[in-house]
Amino acid sequence: MRKSNGQLAITIVSLFLGIILAIQFKTVSKNLGEGVLPTQRAQQLALELKKTQEARDSAIKALDEAEGKIKQYEKGEADNNIYAENLYKDLEKYRMLAGYVDLEGPGVILEIQDPPADVQFGIEYSIADDLDLILQIISVLNAAEAEAISINDQRYTAFTEIERAGKYGIEINGVSIDAPIVIKAIGNPSTLESALALKRGIVWTLEQYDYIVHLTQEKNIKIPKYRKLIEFTYAVPTEEEAN
Repeated sequence: MRKSNGQLAITIVSLFLGIILAIQFKTVSKNLGEGVLPTQRAQQLALELKKTQEARDSAIKALDEAEGKIKQYEKGEADNNIYAENLYKDLEKYRMLAGYVDLEGPGVILEIQDPPADVQFGIEYSIADDLDLILQIISVLNAAEAEAISINDQRYTAFTEIERAGKYGIEINGVSIDAPIVIKAIGNPSTLESALALKRGIVWTLEQYDYIVHLTQEKNIKIPKYRKLIEFTYAVPTEEEAN
């Protein structure tokens, strides 16, 4: 019963969060479409936007609290017997694999800054527009058995979308980000660093394009969880075949 109440709470908070974001998007889109705004109107909109953002942040906080309560309910049930405790540990493991848990641990941080603009020849480009290189970095980290990856604090999972947004920018998990790009990975620091800094590897390639690269090992890195809710519409578990 306690678990059902917790799930109901998180559903209500999630719905409220969706409504808040929808209203915010509609308001901003409508006013942007009206062209240049008078100063007084712009200040009013800025105030309304601030209030909406505060309401959104409050909803996110309530969502986190609801998730925490559900976790406590599950842990409380797990304390009752060994079988339930093992189920709880398995659940936590799969949450970690799916990216729905905040994680921390040793690993590496790769920061990539744009090269200085070439004023003489008018050449200007950004790492935030070079999706191929970003995806290559993710591929290298996965091959080096990184246990968790984030890009500018957006958790990278099997469901992560990376799309172009504007002239020099990308969207990750629906959030717009610009340079510099900071990629964090949890795993064996030496293995991860060696994979990235391999001779003629990805760090070398970045430097050939004049990107400014900083690669460091860290004893403790924090990577946030994936916040989007994934619902399966077409896929269902297969039934085990009888022996």
